[in-house]
Amino acid sequence: MFYHSLYSDWNHGNAHFLRGIVKELQKRGHDVEVYEPEGGWSMKNLLKDHGAEKLDEFRQYYPSLNPQFYNPEKKLNYGNILGGADLVIVHEWNEPELISEIGKQKEKYGFKLLFHDTHHRAVSDEKSMSKYDFSHFDGALVFGDVIKNIYLEKKWVDKVWTWHEAADADFFSPNRDEEKEGDLVWIGNWGDNERTEELMEFLVEPVKELGIKAKVYGVRYPEKAKKALEEAGIEYGGYLPNYKVPEVFAKYKVTIHVPRRPYVQMLPGIPTIRPFEALSCGIPLICSPWNDAEHLFTPGEDYLIAKDGNDMGYKIAEVLKSPHLAKSLSDNGRKTILERHTCAHRVDGLEMILQELGIPDEKIFPIHNKSLEA
Repeated sequence: MFYHSLYSDWNHGNAHFLRGIVKELQKRGHDVEVYEPEGGWSMKNLLKDHGAEKLDEFRQYYPSLNPQFYNPEKKLNYGNILGGADLVIVHEWNEPELISEIGKQKEKYGFKLLFHDTHHRAVSDEKSMSKYDFSHFDGALVFGDVIKNIYLEKKWVDKVWTWHEAADADFFSPNRDEEKEGDLVWIGNWGDNERTEELMEFLVEPVKELGIKAKVYGVRYPEKAKKALEEAGIEYGGYLPNYKVPEVFAKYKVTIHVPRRPYVQMLPGIPTIRPFEALSCGIPLICSPWNDAEHLFTPGEDYLIAKDGNDMGYKIAEVLKSPHLAKSLSDNGRKTILERHTCAHRVDGLEMILQELGIPDEKIFPIHNKSLEA
């Protein structure tokens, strides 16, 4: 697997899912090697802001994950890296040159090759997609039907499968009995002005109006955003490592999800990783409007939808004053994750894709195969 980073989740929301998938593959007996570039953007920012001790902390939380670094300026030893591989997955947050170069090695080493897309650029920045050379790829894993349809319409690759993100449900698990430190927590990056107005309407103003105790975590907050939080009485917690999210959710009564504009307007049905995390941890969730076009969840049961800022304030107050409503949302959300949206479910889906690609069953199901031999 070639990923931007497993180590760092600084402004890298996919890290949760990528880590969970690697863990699940390892659990099923696969030999998984993950390669990430030295000096990658997310890692560079993590080290600059928080130092190398965050890498030690990562190893404590994920002892089985040990990504290998390569120098992106040098030509890779593809024989060593790809020589014994049955499957290679290349994530979209890689340079077009690397994607092209790995594709050229496919015939020589005989592996199956998949592209993994977890970004909205297929609809928001089609020009950048033209830089990718998919001519040697067996297919693409994309995180929503709307993206899948675009890939097929544009004929970028022959085969495309919807492969939604999901929760590492063992790790992101409920702890609702812990003593609460506050009422509302929001975890997300401000970034890029893609939802500034929405955050003011659905987060800052309702909290200010209600006068509740709230805290926000994330990076890339401009001074203007920090000032707005301060004026609303919201504490700003800065960067929060993704593996600390379950611990933080346990200390608050409710959270919200405010999707970025490209997801709401152009990508109906794609929720990003945040709702999966909240529902998996059993914290009651209220969302600003987004269209669950692929019926991943049940709005009104797994989470509530606020139609505008006033409605958000009303629904936050309802959850805070009704333990029955809070527990119902908590239980239903967790149940839906366990039934349909864990990393184990996604690896089940990947196994079916690998069968379709013609990889032998003994390689797809190594533990099952070993037990038969025994």
